[in-house]
Amino acid sequence: MSQKQQALSGGKWMSMSTAISTVFQFGQVAILARLLEPSVFGIVSVSTLMIAFFSIFANLGFSNSIIYKQEEDRRVLSTIYLLNLILGLLIGVVVFFSWPLVVAYYKEPRLEQVIKLSSLYFSIVYVGQIYLFLLQKELQFKAVASIDIAGTVFGSSVTILLAYNGYAELSLMYGQLAQQAIKSVLQLLYGRKLFKPVFTFDLSLIKDHLRFGLYNVGDGIVGFIQANSDNILVGGMLGVKQLGYYTLASQLAVFPIQRLSPIVLQVAYPILARLKGDTNELKKSYLTILDLLSYVNLPLLTGLFIMADSVVFLFYGPGWEPTVLLIRIFVFVSIFTFLSNPLFTLAFSKGKPKLLFFLNVITLVIKIPLVFLFAQQWGVVGIASAFLVATFLNLVFNFGIVHSLIGSFLGAFAQNISKPILFCGLMVTAILLYKSYADSINTVNTLVEIVLGGLIYVGLTIRYKYPITDLKTFGKAA
Repeated sequence: MSQKQQALSGGKWMSMSTAISTVFQFGQVAILARLLEPSVFGIVSVSTLMIAFFSIFANLGFSNSIIYKQEEDRRVLSTIYLLNLILGLLIGVVVFFSWPLVVAYYKEPRLEQVIKLSSLYFSIVYVGQIYLFLLQKELQFKAVASIDIAGTVFGSSVTILLAYNGYAELSLMYGQLAQQAIKSVLQLLYGRKLFKPVFTFDLSLIKDHLRFGLYNVGDGIVGFIQANSDNILVGGMLGVKQLGYYTLASQLAVFPIQRLSPIVLQVAYPILARLKGDTNELKKSYLTILDLLSYVNLPLLTGLFIMADSVVFLFYGPGWEPTVLLIRIFVFVSIFTFLSNPLFTLAFSKGKPKLLFFLNVITLVIKIPLVFLFAQQWGVVGIASAFLVATFLNLVFNFGIVHSLIGSFLGAFAQNISKPILFCGLMVTAILLYKSYADSINTVNTLVEIVLGGLIYVGLTIRYKYPITDLKTFGKAA
C-alpha cells in the first residue's frame, strides 16, 4: 500500500473514531451540565491537570522515539515497557500522597478523594500504552480507532450512570478510570502480535531513547506549565466555581482541535518520520497538513464564535451564561493553536524536539506575567485574554522555526487558507441574517443555524476544493 493510501486509510479510521467519540463526549457534557454544578467541573479539572503533568515523566517521550527510530528490538522494547510500569507505580504513589498540598492550594476538601482516585490512573495506563505506540508505528489505525471508540463509549456510559445516582465529581473520576481500563486491555489484545515482552531491564540498551526523550520531558514540563498556567491560577486565585466556567468554556472551544487535529497529526507523523531526509517532501506535507486542518477546524470555530450564546443554551442549559464571552476568546486561542500544531510532526520528523522545548520556554516567559497582570484587572476574562495574547505570539515564533526547517512557506500557506476563510465569511453572513430574522434563542433556531452554516460551508468546499470523486476515493480507502 502506498503512503497516500496508508494516509487515506488512517484518516478514514481516525475520522470515524473521532466522529463517534465526539458524539458521546458532547452528549456526556450536555447531560452532566444539567446534573452537576460548575464547581464539580472545576474540581475534576484539577485532577486532569495532575494526570497530564505526571504523565510527562512516566512516558519520557518514548512514543515519539519508538516511531522516529522505527524501533523493533524486543529487548529494547521490553526495557522501555518495564521502565514505564515502574515509573507508573511510583508516580501513582506520589500523586496519592500529594492530596494535602492540592487541597490546601485550592481550599477545597472534596479534592482529597478525587486526587486519591486519580492516582490509580498511572497503574492502569502503562499496561497497554507501548502497544498503542507500536500500532501507530505500523500504521494500524483501524485498531487504534476501535480502541478509542470502545473506551469512550464505556467511559461515558459509566460517568452518566454514576452522575444520575448522585456520585457528583466521583462519577467523572470513575468514568475516566473505566475508560482507560478498557483501552489498556484492548491495546494489549490488539498489539500483542507486534510485541511479546521478555524479562529484560537494561538501561544501556535504551540510551538513545532516553536521550531523545530528555528534551521531550523538558519540553513536556515547560509546555504543561505554559499551556495550563491559566487553569492553575484561575482555581487558586478565583476558586473552583470560576474554574468550572473557565474549564467548560475552554473545553468547548478547544474541543475541535483536540479531537480533529489528531486525525491528521497521528496519521502524518509515522509517515513523515520516513521522509526525514527529504526537505522538499516535508514542506509539501507540512503545507498539506495546514491546509487540511484549516478546512476542518475553521468552520467549526467560526460557527462557534457566532453562535456561542445559542450553543451554550442548547448544550449546557441555563446557568452557564458566564461561559459565552470566554468561549469567544478561546475560539481565537484554538485557531492559533491548530495552526501551530504541525510543527510537532515537523520537529520530530527532523529529529529536533529541542526546538519545541525552546519555543515553550519563550512562550511561558511571556505568558505568566500577562496572566497575573490581566487577572488583577479583569478576573477570569483577563486570564483568558492573556492566554490569547501568548498563543498568538507562540504562533509567530512557531512559523519562524518552520521557516528555518523547510524554507519559505508563508506565501503558499496564505494562498491555501484564503479559500476556507472566504467560505467561513459567507457562512457567517448567512447565519447572522437568519439570527436577525429569528430574533430569539431556542433549540429549533440553534439547530437551523448549525444546519444552514454546515450546508453552505460543505457545499462550497465540495464545489471548489474537494470534489465528490476525491471524497469517494477517501471512503474506499482500505
